[in-house]
Amino acid sequence: MQKDQFFLELAVLRETFESGITRDFGWRISQLLALQKFLLECQKEIAAAVHLDFGKSAAETFLTETGYLRSEIRFALRHISSWMKPHRVSIPLIYQPSKASYSPEPYGVVLIIGAWNYPFNLSLAPLISAIAAGNCAVIKPSEHAPHSSALLAEGLSHYLDQSAIRVIEGGVEEIKELLAERFGYIFFTGSRAVGREVMHAAARHLTPLTLELGGKCPCIVEESSDLRVAARRIVWAKFLNGGQTCLAPDYVLVHEKREVELLACMREAITDFYGDDPRLSPDYPRIVNIEQFQRLENILAGSLVWSGGKSDPGERYISPTILRGVTLTSSVMQSEIFGPLLPVIAYGELSEALDIIRSEDAPLALYLFSSDQDVQDRVVRDSRSGGVCINDLLFQAAIPGLPFGGLGKSGFGAYHGKAGFDTFSFQRSVLRRPLYPDPGLRYPPYSWWKFMLLKRLVTFFQ
Repeated sequence: MQKDQFFLELAVLRETFESGITRDFGWRISQLLALQKFLLECQKEIAAAVHLDFGKSAAETFLTETGYLRSEIRFALRHISSWMKPHRVSIPLIYQPSKASYSPEPYGVVLIIGAWNYPFNLSLAPLISAIAAGNCAVIKPSEHAPHSSALLAEGLSHYLDQSAIRVIEGGVEEIKELLAERFGYIFFTGSRAVGREVMHAAARHLTPLTLELGGKCPCIVEESSDLRVAARRIVWAKFLNGGQTCLAPDYVLVHEKREVELLACMREAITDFYGDDPRLSPDYPRIVNIEQFQRLENILAGSLVWSGGKSDPGERYISPTILRGVTLTSSVMQSEIFGPLLPVIAYGELSEALDIIRSEDAPLALYLFSSDQDVQDRVVRDSRSGGVCINDLLFQAAIPGLPFGGLGKSGFGAYHGKAGFDTFSFQRSVLRRPLYPDPGLRYPPYSWWKFMLLKRLVTFFQ
């Protein structure tokens, strides 16, 4: 994009926001309905674009992209009127007569930087929240999913208000140009390395932001678990999108008495889901690009493969792979895997598993399979993570009423549902007082008796 055009588009968005149109309830509803219409009318085009980028099936794209987004829009449409209402607050007697309230106000023109692994979900879910809160928005989809990015840019231009919402395509240079500008808010989803750069750029303008990053999400399989169910759910969550999911279980901690049985159940689940040769399955995706493929190949080369381990650079294919004999010093444990490689580590006591989890930075999610309520309570109490899901995986991020976000190095800030509306709003306080009465007690000079009276009033009537 030419710089002149780039600055012109930002100027149009700022002018639109200053006009006040995006604060209007009707405008917010109309844009959410238009986005819903885009998702409905362009289902086939979206599925085709994601298939070209990842080799994903239409069913998986519906489950992880369009289906989720449509439910998020429906939730916002049901609740936006209540979210927008001012909140009255009580006033201490000393400040009477007065009326006080605070209202959610939009930040202005916000920047949303999406990630490549779920190119529609991770660009449009924040946009739903931004629209609901009354903002204008610039969306920067990832260039690593080029077909999806192109469809977002072209498709949304026919559905959404172009004076308020724009999609800007491009790579590193375009991101740098965007980050050099002042925005009301920045929402970034991606890696920790890029997240640091985004945060540094935001600091120059003192811009508030949300970072949705990743991390090594652990999954504990406790001794009391139903291993067949646990294995099927772990395999589904791990190899969904070819393992390229920030919420996927990054490693499994299984009780040593159940390790062999769990491994067998997971191998069986892989065959049930993808057949004897997952390469031939229409439901098994590919790695997004050759750079990511080579990164995963390097990890695989230094690991002990128990099941899978096959790859083909021509197709960017890596089979669903289970790794055994993994230690905390293994290369696969040094960073987030973000691919279809699943290390399995046996533990003896639950405290040992918790120590391993605590030795890592707080993850985006923690998973536990256990039928023991005491174990469930202990794991939640003695660990830290952005979210927890017990006896399943990923679905904690699909509930509109649950805030979704990280902690520490897995990010900060949250969205989805009301949490997303709050993220893209600031609370503006308003106090209304009459001109009269106007007692002189508040004004100087402060004699000793006036000061003593003020102390009593402040102490007893706050």
